[in-house]
Amino acid sequence: QLQLVESGGGLVQPGGSLRLSCEASGFTLNYYTIGWFRQAPGKEREGVSCISSIGGGPNHADSVRGRFTISRDSAKNTVYLQMNGLKPEDTGTYYCAASFTGYSQTTCRVGYSSDYNYWGQGTQVTVSS
Repeated sequence: QLQLVESGGGLVQPGGSLRLSCEASGFTLNYYTIGWFRQAPGKEREGVSCISSIGGGPNHADSVRGRFTISRDSAKNTVYLQMNGLKPEDTGTYYCAASFTGYSQTTCRVGYSSDYNYWGQGTQVTVSS
């Protein structure tokens, strides 16, 4: 069975950094587009970043571009979200999601939940002084 497990969340002060991990089991991550989403209490889930499968590239929401970086480690079958310069508004539960896109050359779309078939359980990120 396909499974995604997020980790790396925690409590940090504004301006701090965290690296989130999304480890895939039961499938080869290289052929899947991976998206990161977040949801704060009482708010809608919003897209953060995504990285395409073979033939595509990364993309980011305007609110995090320049601060967040998404990357793939094929050997570890893991996608990372490096978050720098964290702000209180970055607080929320962060989810990774996967969609089979094979050799597609299209750039992934940020924030389109319907593009994804598989979801992790989430990891909490709190940015507060």
